[in-house]
Amino acid sequence: MRRRNRDRGFTLIELLIVVTIILIIAAFTIPKITKAQIPAHEASAIASIKAINAGQMIFSSSHPDQGFTADLVTLGGTAQGGGEQTIDTNLASGRKSGYTFTYTPGEKVNGAIRSYTITAVPDQVGSTGQRRFFSDESGE
Repeated sequence: MRRRNRDRGFTLIELLIVVTIILIIAAFTIPKITKAQIPAHEASAIASIKAINAGQMIFSSSHPDQGFTADLVTLGGTAQGGGEQTIDTNLASGRKSGYTFTYTPGEKVNGAIRSYTITAVPDQVGSTGQRRFFSDESGE
């Protein structure tokens, strides 16, 4: 009789040991997965800045009387009156892939914006990125 009851399943202790082992393994692997994503987020930030620079060049070529845009929303085509979309809407909102993008237009010269700066800062340093990025109208 005893033999039959024992063969039915696992004891509570056995289940607790298995759950504890799984939690220990997860505790070691989750931080490594997070750190592995940092280079991908940083590469995305660099590509996003390049996309903004390219979008600004397209916009300024199409609108020489305006120069560069006054904000990222205009490049995303979501500004009032529509407009052509040269960057994706996530980037136009100023946040993408764990980075916050700050666009600052320069002063107007003869009614047109002739300069700008763009910075990309990680939302959580050490988690979404380690480095900050900067560019301006020169594209560098």
